[in-house]
Amino acid sequence: MLGPGDEVTVKVLGEEQFGFMAVVNEAGKIKLPFSTKPVIAQCRTEDELTADITAGLSQYLKDPAVSLQLKKNSRPPTYIYGEVNSPQTLVLYRKATLMEFISWAGGVKEEAGGTVQVFRNTPPICADPGDDTNWKSQSSDPTDVPSRIYSIANLKLGKEDSNPIILPGDIIEVKRAVPVYIMGEVQAPQGIYLKEGGLSLSEAIAKVSGPRAEAKTKEIKVYRLKPNGDPNSIQEREVIVANYDLIKAGKQKDIMLKPQDIVEVGKAKESTALQILKFALGAGKATVMAASTGGGYRAVY
Repeated sequence: MLGPGDEVTVKVLGEEQFGFMAVVNEAGKIKLPFSTKPVIAQCRTEDELTADITAGLSQYLKDPAVSLQLKKNSRPPTYIYGEVNSPQTLVLYRKATLMEFISWAGGVKEEAGGTVQVFRNTPPICADPGDDTNWKSQSSDPTDVPSRIYSIANLKLGKEDSNPIILPGDIIEVKRAVPVYIMGEVQAPQGIYLKEGGLSLSEAIAKVSGPRAEAKTKEIKVYRLKPNGDPNSIQEREVIVANYDLIKAGKQKDIMLKPQDIVEVGKAKESTALQILKFALGAGKATVMAASTGGGYRAVY
């Protein structure tokens, strides 16, 4: 559909004097050189506008053969960026869905979270009354851009309400997943992306290949950011203590992790007997090494 700023070129077969070029004005109309009455072009297709111009020319010509060409299109580009493999800038000449845009961008990255936010910078010029494409901002700030958030999981399931029509000028951002951090006595300490659907403490520990043999699994600490707290400050976090052994046994409820959580798996305190055994083994290894390298030794009676 045409809109203000579009430029059209009209030709009439065998009647060059009736050909013209026109730009759709802010009122959505074009002026015809052979008529004092403008023609409405906004929200009309090229075929519909051609039919209107043909009807106007029929006052002067018998069965005029009119051709119309769109020379310049005013549609603003549409952007998709964020956690996609190939960010794109595209100009729309037909209806396109969110799923198509994600496909054109090469799909989402592993770092992608579970949501896509679509910003609608300009209201649609051809929205019908009550049309859902004319979004409104949810805040009272007039500078806020109307936007909506969609679920990637629902989009993949083919749910219609998660696959909106994208309009010219829309900006699509595929959100990055928020990390949680697993540290301490686990096999592979690292950050893990918190995807849509959430992640429990036991699932997170499984993702890092489980606890080490010396881990203190009866007292795992989760440092959770307080509201409006600094994510880099341990002082602005509350501490949640979980018994991993009881969780595995089904005797304690698993903890669902939240963005920016830090999970610390401490080292179990060794018993006195274990400490003596390790000391003895260490002393024995030291004696063997001394003998094998030719070092001196004394016999004790």
